[in-house]
Amino acid sequence: MLEALFERARREQRAAFIPYVMAGDPDSSTTVAVVRALTQAGADAIELGIPYGDPLADGPTIAAAAARALAAKTTIASVFEIARQHRASDGAPIVLFTYFNPVYQYGIERFADRAADAGACAVIVPDIALEEGEGLAASLAYKNLAMPLLVAPSTKPERARRIVERSSGFVYVVSRLGVTGAGTQPSTDALRGQVEMLRGITTQPLAVGFGVSSPEHVRAVARHADGFIVGSALVDSYAGSRGEEAAQRVRAFVEPLIAAARYAQV
Repeated sequence: MLEALFERARREQRAAFIPYVMAGDPDSSTTVAVVRALTQAGADAIELGIPYGDPLADGPTIAAAAARALAAKTTIASVFEIARQHRASDGAPIVLFTYFNPVYQYGIERFADRAADAGACAVIVPDIALEEGEGLAASLAYKNLAMPLLVAPSTKPERARRIVERSSGFVYVVSRLGVTGAGTQPSTDALRGQVEMLRGITTQPLAVGFGVSSPEHVRAVARHADGFIVGSALVDSYAGSRGEEAAQRVRAFVEPLIAAARYAQV
């Protein structure tokens, strides 16, 4: 499914748009409204975050969103229900974003089974080491769930080769060192070199995340990669709002990003 959406984006001469939303922030009904708005705006897939109290890869915006979601009693089961409702309404494909400890505590095979039943197409687990992820990847693959892996700017070519060989769906290209957040923009020169290195070792789609937050960033990413991931800036765009107001803020925020992703604009 993921490969098909990247192929569609290429045919339409644009980079694929994958927004990130924290499930349950500030409540489940707002999340449903936001992911519906993103689908209507043209999102190709949606990363749906499972809130966790120790999010190692997340900056202050996503960490605060997770805290709000946990305060609203959001659970893994309720995230699955949000995904199920969204997919039942023909929403954009869901990519679950979580950390390994919640998956382990829930039960790896049980998690894979419930994720597939909820209509997810992939699961991203950023904190699991390459050498320790085979069991999780196998359980997900058994349920036809992809497992995109992350490649950081500091990753050496030989290790990057091993990562992309095990990645499925797409390769998540981390644009800069550090945690997620909209405060620091991607380095265009470094990103170009990183993507060129990855193009030499894989034919999988490359989607860039961490720090992508403006039309200018999107244009820079679209020159080199197949897709872009926007998280913190999107979460900030509707923070403090609920329901339809949140959905309206999301539409207004993402429309310029989607317009900037067309190759003719880069």
